[in-house]
Amino acid sequence: MEALRGAELRERLDHPIIDSDGHTLEFTPAWLDVVGEVAGRELRDRLAALLDEVVLGWYALSPSERLRRGALRPAWWATPARNTLDRATASLPRLLHERMDDLGIDFSVLYPSVGLLLFAIDDEELRRAACRGLNAYHAELHAPYADRMTPAAVIPMHTPAEAIEELRFAVGELGLRVGMLAGHVRRPVDGAPERHWVDNLGVDAAHDYDPVWRACAELRIAPTFHSSAAGWASRASTTSYVHNHLGQFAAAGEATCRSLFLDGVTRRFPELRFAFLEGGVGWACTLLSDLLGHWEKRGRDAIGDLDPRRIDAAELQRLFDSHGEPRYRERLAEPLLGTIGLHVTDEPADMIDEFARCEIERPEDLVSLFAQRFYFGCEADDPINAWAFDRRVNPLGTRLRAVFSSDIGHWDVPEMDRVCGEAWELVERGLIDADDFRDFVFGHPLALWTAQRPDFFDGTRVQGAARTALGR
Repeated sequence: MEALRGAELRERLDHPIIDSDGHTLEFTPAWLDVVGEVAGRELRDRLAALLDEVVLGWYALSPSERLRRGALRPAWWATPARNTLDRATASLPRLLHERMDDLGIDFSVLYPSVGLLLFAIDDEELRRAACRGLNAYHAELHAPYADRMTPAAVIPMHTPAEAIEELRFAVGELGLRVGMLAGHVRRPVDGAPERHWVDNLGVDAAHDYDPVWRACAELRIAPTFHSSAAGWASRASTTSYVHNHLGQFAAAGEATCRSLFLDGVTRRFPELRFAFLEGGVGWACTLLSDLLGHWEKRGRDAIGDLDPRRIDAAELQRLFDSHGEPRYRERLAEPLLGTIGLHVTDEPADMIDEFARCEIERPEDLVSLFAQRFYFGCEADDPINAWAFDRRVNPLGTRLRAVFSSDIGHWDVPEMDRVCGEAWELVERGLIDADDFRDFVFGHPLALWTAQRPDFFDGTRVQGAARTALGR
């Protein structure tokens, strides 16, 4: 059974559909022209050469050379080709604007496509020129259509200073109100530049990123992440794009989410809402359950149960003497606690209570810090989206804040006008109800984008519904 067409579904609903992660496909010559205007011809030419290397370099290598260099297999066609109109729509804002009613989407937050690659540029001057030029390109291109769409600015995170400068340029000078922040930075290992470690901006980060979160709060912008884990240890195939792509956004989002949470960012910045896009919500349901389970056994009030000093050494020795196998008895003259891993070590209190920065006193605190501050972009055809709304399974009967993400413009949406209908199939199958669907496509996106900026939708197609829902 085919999914409903977007316009047909929209006629049935009494609420808007907000798309929190559509995609636009850049027209590269025009974007590079803007980079040249912003940063100069020399950087524009360097960026063009780098793009050619990224896109075509794998094909120029022999199979043995790809393996030797660890060259990742790129996608063989990453954009829709079944429908010429859809392919053009992904690159032409005016055409998308004309088709929004047919798609069933009232308003779309559009994320860049080439922007996903820019965070990996090591050269700071080139990286910043590429990001700034891309942001200026999208701000100009989408300005006439602000009633139905808004583009996301790409914000590199190699250092807090770089991130803050680009945030202020994107928001203050270009007027953009959505930020796509790099969710991690690959940093070289000292003494071994061929090796890298992944800095997820929270636990063990190379810098204090609190000034970035503070700037987001001041600029009234929600930090959102759309980074890829392709190239990480288990996703580094030189021959299979699918092998590298499966779960890549979920893995990257989970790593950043876990790092920010344990670093106490949601406690220190209660006004911020963070979104992790295109990875679905299944990983978030698992992470919340795991965090709660770890806190219950390793939090401040529970970790003492694992202290080896609680063991009665004399009784333990007696039990080993009386019940130990012959091979055990040969070694029982050695200090027993040390030989079975019960070493007594002294560590600082904040190293023992790894949830200290979250200031959790009860399970409800942990669930609230997670479920109310984090949002999860879910593609329309993902059946796991239903898990977010299942109070029977999620800790303390909570619902996670899944937000509808069309992903239009990319290869996994072969027909744009059926993407909303694919999301509705969860209702048709009885996996969620109509109220859940309303939250998925309207209530949760509304809460995400207006948490710091209540006027986010003013002047747009959804202004009236947004004001009514917010009680303004």
